[in-house]
Amino acid sequence: QAQLVESGGGLVQPGGSLRLSCAASGFTFSRYTMSWYRQAPGKERELVAAIGTVASNINYHDSVKGRFTVSRDNAKNTIYLQMNSLRPEDTAVYYCRAQLFLNNYWGQGTQVTVSS
Repeated sequence: QAQLVESGGGLVQPGGSLRLSCAASGFTFSRYTMSWYRQAPGKERELVAAIGTVASNINYHDSVKGRFTVSRDNAKNTIYLQMNSLRPEDTAVYYCRAQLFLNNYWGQGTQVTVSS
């Protein structure tokens, strides 16, 4: 029933920008903490950014601070990740996650490749 669908990934040159979206359905979106994770081949999945039910409660991985911006639109049941000044090391599959107590939902992921 619960579903998260990421979109917006693709190939971008170093220094470029990309905006990811995650559309949620099947649960009360506004009550869930939402987050973006990423995983590159041979590396562990890592938290990129998280945004709480109160939108001012936001956390970023140190490597993306000042470059990425996470936001949520509760009216559209959607979260976004605006990625600027992209680097090759940002290349990964990006996943959307929803959490509320024991409930834990993941999206299927979207590929982001930063290369010239």
